[in-house]
Amino acid sequence: MTLDKAREVVDAAFTRSDKRGLSFENAFGGATSFMRRTYTKDLSGFDLAVTGVPFDQAVTHRPGTRFGPRAIREASTLQTFDPPYGWDGFDPLGDFAIADYGDMPFDYADTRGVPALLEAHIAGILAQGCGTITLGGDHFITLPILRAHADRYGPLSVVQFDAHSDLWPDQDMDRIDHGTMMYKAVKLGLVDVSRSVQIGIRTECDDYLGMPYIDARTCHEKGSAWVAREIRTRVGDHPTYVTFDIDALDPAFAPGTGTPVWGGLASWQAAAMLRDIAGINMVGGDVVEVSPPYDTTGATAIAGAHVAMELCCLALWNKRDK
Repeated sequence: MTLDKAREVVDAAFTRSDKRGLSFENAFGGATSFMRRTYTKDLSGFDLAVTGVPFDQAVTHRPGTRFGPRAIREASTLQTFDPPYGWDGFDPLGDFAIADYGDMPFDYADTRGVPALLEAHIAGILAQGCGTITLGGDHFITLPILRAHADRYGPLSVVQFDAHSDLWPDQDMDRIDHGTMMYKAVKLGLVDVSRSVQIGIRTECDDYLGMPYIDARTCHEKGSAWVAREIRTRVGDHPTYVTFDIDALDPAFAPGTGTPVWGGLASWQAAAMLRDIAGINMVGGDVVEVSPPYDTTGATAIAGAHVAMELCCLALWNKRDK
């Protein structure tokens, strides 16, 4: 799409005829699909699908992440004019077809029904031959998403950016809690802990269940490049899922989240780490815990949109020469 032609586009999320290309629609107007991509349920010819899960009934403190997908989509309109910076000219919007699959529908009063719905929602995307990037929602959503991916790929390597391990024990596998989702994922055999790693941890955990972690202080002291090398060494070429809880970032960079913890990653550190792990065998990912009501500046949603775009780059990087 040429710049002159793009200037004529209105509501590209619904009216664009091409699956690829940058978008030059005014950032402050129009339908806010993720990165101005086409809204569609038909993934024929698409390489990657971005979907939202506006669920926040599993939080331990402050709700509000149900508004995360909408806010991330709105913030993403600021990035649609150029290829993402720092990826050596790689242009996923121009070279690949990325769809906005919309949000998963569910009955807000039937919390117990959400896990099965979400697993089926993601499985339906995977069955159409697309990878997925999910916009949360609280961190519980990662558990059903991992179920869908593990059903397809087997036990996964997981790279988890987070202030919290989410490994607190919970023997009731049907209980819905964003602080125990990784405990259950490990116990259910969805995660290969020997090939996984948690990044940015800065809260106590009595038992990591064998999950390696690099706490925030170590990230600061040893540097982003070192952390990225550790991630790459851990996951190797194993099918990998990347989950990014926005509270991995320090509250100075992402105050809009339910359980903020000081001492976290700076946005530039997270960006460097994500870019430096390009080439891992990433099969899916999410960005979660963006809670717009607690950030009137919109900075947290902007960070979430950047993370989501970086995840798209990671998911498509290995396909760029094919």
